[in-house]
Amino acid sequence: MPEHDTYQRLITLFDTTGTPYRLIDHAPEGSTESVCALRGHPTSEAAKCIVLRVKTDKKTTRHVLAVVPGDRRVDLDAVRTLFDARYVGFSDAATAERLAHAVPGTVLPFAFDPDLELVADPAVIARPQLYFNAARLDRSAVISGEDYARLAVPRVAPIAETVT
Repeated sequence: MPEHDTYQRLITLFDTTGTPYRLIDHAPEGSTESVCALRGHPTSEAAKCIVLRVKTDKKTTRHVLAVVPGDRRVDLDAVRTLFDARYVGFSDAATAERLAHAVPGTVLPFAFDPDLELVADPAVIARPQLYFNAARLDRSAVISGEDYARLAVPRVAPIAETVT
C-alpha cells in the first residue's frame, strides 16, 4: 500500500470520527529525536512505533506493533512476558513495511492490518498531546492520548523501559 493511501486512511479516520487533530509540515525526517526537534516538543510526547516478531512456540509467529513514548524504548522482555513468548525481536524492514503499510520512520501508532497486533504503553495513552509521523516523512499528526486510545483500541500494557 503506498504511503499516501495510509496517510489518507488516517485523515479519513480522524475526520469521520470527529477527532480533533492537527497536522504539522516539516522537513523529511524519520528519527524520533530529530523529528521532535523539528516539531518543537519533548521526545516524551512522541509515539515511537516498532514492529516486532513474537514467537510463541516453534510454529507460531505473531507480529506486534509496540507503541512507546519517544524518550523510551520497547522492553522486549516485557513483551515476551505479555505474550508468553519464547522469542521477541525486531521484524525485518520488509515485513514491518508490509504490515504497517508505511516505510520505516513513518509507521503509525495504528494497526490497519489484521495480522498486526497493537500494544501501547500506558504512558502513551496518558499524553495530553501525542505526536507521530502521519505515514509520511514530511508531515506529522497530533491528537490526544485519550483520542488515540479510543480510535486505535490498543492492548494497554507496560512495555517501555528507560533509555540509559
